[in-house]
Amino acid sequence: MMEDEELEFVEDLEAILHLTPEVQLAIEQVFPSQDPLDRADFNAVEYINTLFPTEQALEEAQKAIQQLFGKIKDIKDKAEKSEQMVKEITRDIKQLDHAKRHLTTSITTLNHLHMLAGGVDSLEAMTRKRQYGEVANLLQGVVNVLEHFQKYMGIPQIRQLSERVKAAQSELGTQILADFEEAFPAQGSKKSGGPSIVLRDACLVANVLDPRIKQEIIKKFIRQHLSEYLVLFQENQDVAWLDKIDRRYAWIKRQLVDYEEKYGRMFPEEWCMTERISVEFCHITRTELAKLMRTRAREIEVKLLLFAIQRTTNFEGLLAKRFSGCTLNDGPGKKPETPLEPTNPFLEDEDNVSEKDEDLDRPKKPKAPDNPFHGIVSKCFEPHLYVYIESQDKNLGELIDRFVADFRAQGPPKSGTDEGGAVLPSCADLFVYYKKCMVQCSQLSTGEPMIALTTIFQKYLREYAWKILSGNLPKTSTNSGGLTISSLLKEKEGSEVAKFTMEELCLICSILSTAEYCLATTQQLEEKLKDKVDKTLMERINLTGEMDTFSTVISNSIQLLVQDLDAACDPALTAMSKMPWQSVEHVGDQSPYVTSVIMHIKQNVPIIRDNLASTRKYFTQFCIKFTNSFIPKFINHLFRCKPISMVGAEQLLLDTHSLKTVLLDLPSIGSQVVRKAPASYTKIVVKGMTRAEMILKVVMAPHEPSVVFVDNYIKLLADSNPETFQKILDMKGLKRSEQGTMLELFRQRLPNPPSGPDGGPSLSFSAPTPEQESSRIRKLEKLIKKRIQ
Repeated sequence: MMEDEELEFVEDLEAILHLTPEVQLAIEQVFPSQDPLDRADFNAVEYINTLFPTEQALEEAQKAIQQLFGKIKDIKDKAEKSEQMVKEITRDIKQLDHAKRHLTTSITTLNHLHMLAGGVDSLEAMTRKRQYGEVANLLQGVVNVLEHFQKYMGIPQIRQLSERVKAAQSELGTQILADFEEAFPAQGSKKSGGPSIVLRDACLVANVLDPRIKQEIIKKFIRQHLSEYLVLFQENQDVAWLDKIDRRYAWIKRQLVDYEEKYGRMFPEEWCMTERISVEFCHITRTELAKLMRTRAREIEVKLLLFAIQRTTNFEGLLAKRFSGCTLNDGPGKKPETPLEPTNPFLEDEDNVSEKDEDLDRPKKPKAPDNPFHGIVSKCFEPHLYVYIESQDKNLGELIDRFVADFRAQGPPKSGTDEGGAVLPSCADLFVYYKKCMVQCSQLSTGEPMIALTTIFQKYLREYAWKILSGNLPKTSTNSGGLTISSLLKEKEGSEVAKFTMEELCLICSILSTAEYCLATTQQLEEKLKDKVDKTLMERINLTGEMDTFSTVISNSIQLLVQDLDAACDPALTAMSKMPWQSVEHVGDQSPYVTSVIMHIKQNVPIIRDNLASTRKYFTQFCIKFTNSFIPKFINHLFRCKPISMVGAEQLLLDTHSLKTVLLDLPSIGSQVVRKAPASYTKIVVKGMTRAEMILKVVMAPHEPSVVFVDNYIKLLADSNPETFQKILDMKGLKRSEQGTMLELFRQRLPNPPSGPDGGPSLSFSAPTPEQESSRIRKLEKLIKKRIQ
């Protein structure tokens, strides 16, 4: 077995290594070689025999190889001896290198020790003389040198020097703080000594000392610098109230100018003292304003609140332009909450607002992402924003009442004008006001007030939908109890139905267009509110209910248009069912009832189409809904046409074809621009009216022989309902006895359909193909087409 496997392996290897002549030729062209090993016809056995033609030649080769191995071994032994010799020679050199390195380290350490000892002595002397300029440079050097001796702290002398350095640092800190206390005493003490070169150098020393020294200097200086502010604007002062909030910001601006002139060069630039003073002022102002507004909450009204917020956000914007906000993380006081990044679309043109357009209703501020100071003061107003929310609730209520009054005064859009079918102006006004509220509230807060405002938006979106839109839809006699299928199918026999006027049709289209605009804009409003609000509150913003309300208005408007046209066609269909179809003697032009239906379609559809030009999809919905309502009703009245003669059936088939043609052209009827009807609409018309044609074709077919008649019915109508079959028999005028026999035969001739998923029989059939229709029916169709032409 092993030999077989080895043989197979050799054969596979030879198959792999075997190259076609074309490939071998290509290789030789790319890599030309004279080596016999590279030849395609290389024969290993022949090559070996050439090299070693005799056994003696082979033995000589083996001897030569043994000699070569011997020489290689001699060379290796000599190399090892040479390496050992080199190691012995360099051993003394390495010892000298180590000695040199240790000596260099010792000398360097002694130099550092000398520098440290001298530096400590000088540092102590300069500290006593308050020579801060020299101390600043020396102290940093001493500290750096001392770092080299951290691993030698076990040596008493080194530890003693380290303790002297620490003592000098502590003394410097206490001494510098005392100097600043003397130069800038607390409020009410002796007069400030002001800036000096000594204090400037002391700040440089504080940079090297414990960071707490620097922080204490900053804290005391800022406290002393802002002490006057706490006195001037304390709670019992008249200037402390919101109506004079400008004076607070004017005061700090003057103080910053004064600081730059007097102390600008005293503190190092990297201390950012101007920004620190401003930030501490903001923290104090926010605390004081919050306390004051809690005490006088009843005196806060919306204009005063917006005035204070506007001035405050303007000041925060000024801070953002001047400072970077680098001290907010480590400065005194609390860091303000980081604002969210707003992407509100209603702010698209806010940056282009001119100064003259700024008023109390439009607080101006830089965008939050560019302003690290956003909310540092204005956050204190958030607990009082209920005043603003209540004001917007009241304003929106008055706005809706004004819309209602204006609509009643102006009346519905006039037909024949550009107003017909257009979006109501009040809708744009409502969302413009929403935009204004969005801008204001997003500047005030991104938290709970935005949720409260969203609730107000929802309330008045619903009110607008019901009071302005649904409340102004024209009323009909059949929609008082709601729009139902039964009301749409109800017949108005014996009298014409009151139709909507052209003005009423235009009004319905205007309301539909307005609801469609509100639906789209409300969806955008929801998205922008979610962009603005705090991310933790996003899930609480949901305007789906309001969008559903506008969708309901759209659906009701379409249903009214469908109902109106559908009801206008009812008398014509009633007249069709009462015509004596058994006595028709010849086929003529289309019947008067068809002309009446076409007339109503031509009256209504162009008006509706023109007024829904901006919302084509809803016009398509109207066409589909009307067809879905009209065709079943037409078939229902068709079954009432009994008995029908052969000629009467031919006339009805001609009328049906005329109606089918009109319905197919309904979307573009009366239009100068003919557009192809949507495929979804055409499919509905073709399917429904083809069924009507099939019914008439079955009625026209002779009922003898019965088997042929029943089979034709099953093929043409694909309807297994016995009630439908009996209606056909009634239309043919068969007697009850004949009908019983035919019904029994119908049940027997029904094919056995495959079982459904539940094992029960299925009662639906596939629609017949044109090849399945009889030649007699096809001849009749040709005859009808000729007469139509």
